[in-house]
Amino acid sequence: MNEEIVYGRNPVRELIESGKPVNKVLIQKEGEDRRSHDLINSLRNRGIPFQLVDRQVLDRVTEGAKHQGIMAYIAAREYAKVEDIIELARTRQEEPFILALDGLEDPHNLGALLRTVDAVGAHGVIIPKRRNVALTAIVAKTSAGALEHVLVARVSNLVQSLRELKEEGCWVSGAEAGGTDIYSADLTGSRVLVIGSEGQGMSRLVRETCDEIVSIPMLGKVSSLNASVAGSVMLYEALRQRQNL
Repeated sequence: MNEEIVYGRNPVRELIESGKPVNKVLIQKEGEDRRSHDLINSLRNRGIPFQLVDRQVLDRVTEGAKHQGIMAYIAAREYAKVEDIIELARTRQEEPFILALDGLEDPHNLGALLRTVDAVGAHGVIIPKRRNVALTAIVAKTSAGALEHVLVARVSNLVQSLRELKEEGCWVSGAEAGGTDIYSADLTGSRVLVIGSEGQGMSRLVRETCDEIVSIPMLGKVSSLNASVAGSVMLYEALRQRQNL
């Protein structure tokens, strides 16, 4: 299994009530009762993603264990808030330097990007709660320790979070083909860099929320880079400009 899991009604309930970080809860569709509805309400109140699934899904994930119709994926680390990332920048007396990810699916890509975020001294990463890889054990391992040093905020609505950051004075630069060459673009100042999913890139609403689209020059036969490579190139160019290298 890629993530540590907890299953069974009481263990999952205790996990949730403990306040420990949870990536997602799976609940069996069939046979829902009052306890299931109470749990769903608790998950909604705490902002924890959940999904109603067939029993076969739970049987497969728990490898046939007695799951009682419920299981939870435990996060590798507690999530921060976007406000924590902004506050870190203020504490350092620096302009915010943030990476936002839109639909990243590969945990190895997220782990690699966390290493780069730490290396360039960026203040944190923002990921959406849905349709994006969470902080799994694979992410933690791939990050080679960087996860312990990088703030990762998980938000319900990435578009809304980007709009709020723009109100805070951040300029949002989305990475996609056909934009301004990153070596010509100005990546200094309060900045959010947005990297889309491996296959589809940024969603339409996220793209429309960006202040600008920037692109990495591609001179060979291949038309795109791996998401973690593209993100790392963008982050280091932003660092170079910020330090006037």
